Amino acid sequence: MKRMLITITICTLAASIARAQNIKVNPTGVNVNPNTGTTVFLTFGQAPGALRPAEATWCGELIPAAPDLGLKCDPATIFGSLPARYNLSRSSGNLGFTDVMSIPPSVARRAYQAAIDGADSRFFYVRRFANLSGGPDEYVQVTCRLASGGARTPFALTDAQLLFEPDLPIVFVRPRTLTPKIKANIQYNGTGRMKGRWEVVAPGEESPSDFDLLPEGSLPFERRGNQRRYTQLSRFNVFLPPVGRFTLEGPDPARLPRNIEGPYLVLLRIEASDDKEGDSDLSAVGVGPGIVHSGALSGFALPVLRYFVGASGSQAAAPLALISPAEGATINSAQAPLFTWVENQPGAFVRLEVTDRNEKSLLNSMLPVGAMYYRAPSWLRAKAIDGNLRWRVVMFDQTGKQIAAAPWRGLRLEMSGVAPRQ
Repeated sequence: MKRMLITITICTLAASIARAQNIKVNPTGVNVNPNTGTTVFLTFGQAPGALRPAEATWCGELIPAAPDLGLKCDPATIFGSLPARYNLSRSSGNLGFTDVMSIPPSVARRAYQAAIDGADSRFFYVRRFANLSGGPDEYVQVTCRLASGGARTPFALTDAQLLFEPDLPIVFVRPRTLTPKIKANIQYNGTGRMKGRWEVVAPGEESPSDFDLLPEGSLPFERRGNQRRYTQLSRFNVFLPPVGRFTLEGPDPARLPRNIEGPYLVLLRIEASDDKEGDSDLSAVGVGPGIVHSGALSGFALPVLRYFVGASGSQAAAPLALISPAEGATINSAQAPLFTWVENQPGAFVRLEVTDRNEKSLLNSMLPVGAMYYRAPSWLRAKAIDGNLRWRVVMFDQTGKQIAAAPWRGLRLEMSGVAPRQ
């Protein structure tokens, strides 16, 4: 009887706290795979006044946040905080706030272990909204329920790898020569239809940002049409059963362009699909009508695959070869140079070196092995007195010892008001 009274008191307190809160969230509860990470799209209602989203935490128990509003995590039961690299929270055009809750496998394992030890099989995701005017902060929680990891968990990608067949980090091809076949190894939770398209970025086109590489379901509804589009190679629409792994065949190699020399990027673009477990009801939180579908989302930007087209096969054999700009190329004043190269041996890092024609150093940029492209900063043009430059790439091992260096290559920048040297 005493335990029943305590339970009723706690429920009454939680209900009164909920009524005092201003910010709502949908969905309010999700099923979680205890074996891997789980990702779901959350929509928060309007944050009144000076409330701004702050940190997010997972925990096993909640306690009143007084003098703040809502329920916050019990410090003794915290499982972890949302890593900065997974923080894809954004303001919504409907005066709301969207969040991609990416539960790391470490948090799921801690919650599972706590359940084995006798704790409740539920745990909580709590987002704090800080009051910048000095008033009470507000805490909003989502209930996470440990499930079997099958069809009842939100349909979301947990990992994606783009590969050539055979597996090569980069491919160098001659014009009119087919590239190897492409595939994508997908790991996921839940079940649903994965639909989307393959696209290619040609030399000279602006590279995609992390925003452009996110699956459509990871974005607020009103921003889903703002991602940059590139040349479409093919489309796909496949059903993924609740088994967790799938290999997606890439576009026909004959469709990959090879008519312009330089670096190409192959992109995997995933469109939002209908998934009941991950739907957000905008009307439930007061930021719009209807349901937002976010199936096949992810908490990370999708990777890209690179291939280079060149007229000479000697570059494929060189340990380190420059691709573009070509020898003696002239870059117009409307753009900064994009340096690209190919690496055919292991190393730790590379250094991009740019000098003027008198061998005075203008730029030295350290980059990790595998980057293989670099957009020059805008101030390089100002440092180039007459626009005549040289550039090369040098590779180093983990001890800092030089292991390869490409030969110097000439480059000319068009200078406003300065006639180019002949």
